[in-house]
Amino acid sequence: MELVIQNKQREKEEKAGRQKTFFDKKEELNERLQLLDRENFRLQNQRERLNERLESQVDYMWSEYELTYSRAEELRKEELTSIPEMKRSINEKKMEIRALGNVNVNAIEDYKEISGRYEFMKNQHEDLVAAQAALEKIIEELDGGMRRQFREKFGEIRREFDKVFKELFGGGTGTLELSQEEDILEAGIQIISQPPGKKLQNMMQLSGGEKALTAIALLFAIQNLKPSPFCLLDEIEAALDDSNVDRFAGYLHKLTRYTQFIVITHRRGTMVSADRLYGITMQEKGVSTLVSVSLIEAQMEREEEKAEL
Repeated sequence: MELVIQNKQREKEEKAGRQKTFFDKKEELNERLQLLDRENFRLQNQRERLNERLESQVDYMWSEYELTYSRAEELRKEELTSIPEMKRSINEKKMEIRALGNVNVNAIEDYKEISGRYEFMKNQHEDLVAAQAALEKIIEELDGGMRRQFREKFGEIRREFDKVFKELFGGGTGTLELSQEEDILEAGIQIISQPPGKKLQNMMQLSGGEKALTAIALLFAIQNLKPSPFCLLDEIEAALDDSNVDRFAGYLHKLTRYTQFIVITHRRGTMVSADRLYGITMQEKGVSTLVSVSLIEAQMEREEEKAEL
């Protein structure tokens, strides 16, 4: 009996030890469970903060760069794994952006406007360049035509001037020469005159009457080549002597076949050769009167009177 009691006592002690061990294990598990609960709570809080940060970063990317999360994933560079390196790269990009200056929010509209103006001005410029080339070609053709025509007409006037000069001076030689210039249109013209009995000399070395008659010869030479329907002469023979006036008047009368001349003169030889004379007289002080005489009618009347006799 005593042995049974001892066995039971040992069994009780063993069960008590196992119970104590169980309770110790329970306490340990309770403590671990509490730790895991706290850790779970901490991780949930951290997850919420990370989610908030993620949402904040997504909002920042959109508001700052207009990038969505999926688009940012596409632009992600796998080699950038270091946060300090990423921050350094971001700072470098920001510095480059700041170096660009202030952002013009109307840049797109301004670009469209300036681009349109540029295209318009470009087209205008191309049109002007084409017009300039066409005008330069026309000017070149005109210059060539003027040089050719001037050379031809100058030769004709020079030959005709010599003929008229000989007839007005009763001999001698008259010629025209171009000064030594590369461009014929820019060259000066020299009038060389040699009245009968004198040596060939420049017009500026002649007397006043010889200068006047030489100029008249040049005028009549041009008139012979291209007659004008009407011509007004104002005392161009005033410096001539009587014999030269007669030559002038006789040659002028030959030109009336193609040209009507009105001559202002005080020389008798010129008035004698005229078809009709107009004069202004003042018989009363302050009152002018026009007097006209038809020399042709007077000459016809004289011829009729001679015929009757």
